[in-house]
Amino acid sequence: MPEAHASPDLVRIERATLGYTPGSPVLEGVDLAIARGDFLGVVGPNGSGKSTLLRAILGVLAPGSGTVRRQRGVRFGYVPQRSALDPIYPLRAIDVVLMGLFGELGFFRRPGRDARERARRALDAAGMGALADRLYRELSGGQQQRTLVARALVSEPDLLVLDEPTNDLDLAGERDVMDLVSRLHAAGRTVVLVSHMLNVVAAYVRRLALIGRGRLSVGSIEDMLRPDRLEALYGVPVTIAEVAGRKVVVTGALGGDPRA
Repeated sequence: MPEAHASPDLVRIERATLGYTPGSPVLEGVDLAIARGDFLGVVGPNGSGKSTLLRAILGVLAPGSGTVRRQRGVRFGYVPQRSALDPIYPLRAIDVVLMGLFGELGFFRRPGRDARERARRALDAAGMGALADRLYRELSGGQQQRTLVARALVSEPDLLVLDEPTNDLDLAGERDVMDLVSRLHAAGRTVVLVSHMLNVVAAYVRRLALIGRGRLSVGSIEDMLRPDRLEALYGVPVTIAEVAGRKVVVTGALGGDPRA
């Protein structure tokens, strides 16, 4: 899709149909604008189309109809799920981060001093500087995830896109990763965070996009965290409670699973 010549938005999707097979759309009527400085959470049940939307944002998937426009020259930093990197290879954390510069250096060019300094700065920004030379496979789940965030940061992206960054992490690792992402946003980074964990995302983001039944709706946290919206999305009774000043989604009766 063509890029916008002048737009206040880094990415703008208008009336788009997204899918992989003609005549079988995953999402229809998608309207979404991602402005510089935004912090958008994208949530929904498994299989609802979150990854499809993510691919459209990144430019990997072209719309079947409608438009997806990106600001000219916009740079993306993509943080995949940890399972996308096989830990069997004897790579150090800094080696993993240097992968984020392959687009600039090429696969066969040996990283020089400048590239290594950039990688160490990215690791510092992710709180991983002291573990730069530790084998990736020896790191905890949360440390591995922060290393992948550093890999995305090393290219100095305009938009940081994270795909299920808290999957399979314990509560401490989950908090560390989300606090890191929050600090990056506070420092000026534009962030899109895709997850199925509604409560985790809603505690941090500025705006929330709900995906379900082939549709996407976007709004403020206050507008999106409503029992009627969430019951329609997840198909179960929902209660909105407040704990320590934060809204918490409880499925079923109070005392159910708060991770939605």
